[in-house]
Amino acid sequence: MLKVAIAGASGRMGRLLLEQVAASENTKLVGALEHSGSPELGADAGALVGRPWGVRIVSDPAVALLGADVVIDFSSASATPDVVRAAAAAGVACVVGTTGLSPEAEAALRDASSVIPLLASPNMSLGVQVLAHALAETLRLLGSDWDVEIIETHHRAKRDAPSGTALRLADVVTRARDLTHDDLKHGRHGASAQRTLTEVGMHAVRGGDVVGDHTVLLAGAGERIELTHKATSRAVFAAGALRAARWLKGRAPGRYTIGDVLGIAG
Repeated sequence: MLKVAIAGASGRMGRLLLEQVAASENTKLVGALEHSGSPELGADAGALVGRPWGVRIVSDPAVALLGADVVIDFSSASATPDVVRAAAAAGVACVVGTTGLSPEAEAALRDASSVIPLLASPNMSLGVQVLAHALAETLRLLGSDWDVEIIETHHRAKRDAPSGTALRLADVVTRARDLTHDDLKHGRHGASAQRTLTEVGMHAVRGGDVVGDHTVLLAGAGERIELTHKATSRAVFAAGALRAARWLKGRAPGRYTIGDVLGIAG
């Protein structure tokens, strides 16, 4: 039985996680965390998805993590450092799906991974990890004379741009071609926007209720390849996070990836 605590339990992703836990026979919710101003504090977390479990939503991370094997964090960029530090202090494994993390949060992740198993990913979709793996192999086979452009599309309310997933794909490209993020070209305009050989184009599109589309365009002379992943439901992120939590339980301290969960590099 996997005992899970959820940080950001009343949010959009938190509720999807609650639904995933409710549908699982080998997972038990033991803690639910929200910020101190949440109107859901004190409520039964399970009641949010029609399945009361007697687990109350609290604002103290240490309390929420009591008895947990793993905490799954989909709270907020400002709250994640406290969640991660609490997990490290309690010896609870941690899965972080929150995006737009600050340097403080990244430092908390580094510190925590020395004492607990920790997995952080801006996109918990298993398909996105396969996309990154396929991209690395495609770049290896094609060589360096193909132009690379990364286009991501999300709903109008998304706060960060480019998306964490787009940056993850950019990491794959920069590693393969010995480039840095200084070589990323964020959009183009003007009369001197001609493409250079080494730049990697980055384009963020926002509109409607798009869950998340990511395309990597590789353009050569007379031909092109497009690698695309489209998420049509946020439930895939919850399912991926829960699978990661199951895999992480009992692992040695360290920083892991969705690729580790799938048994593939990258």
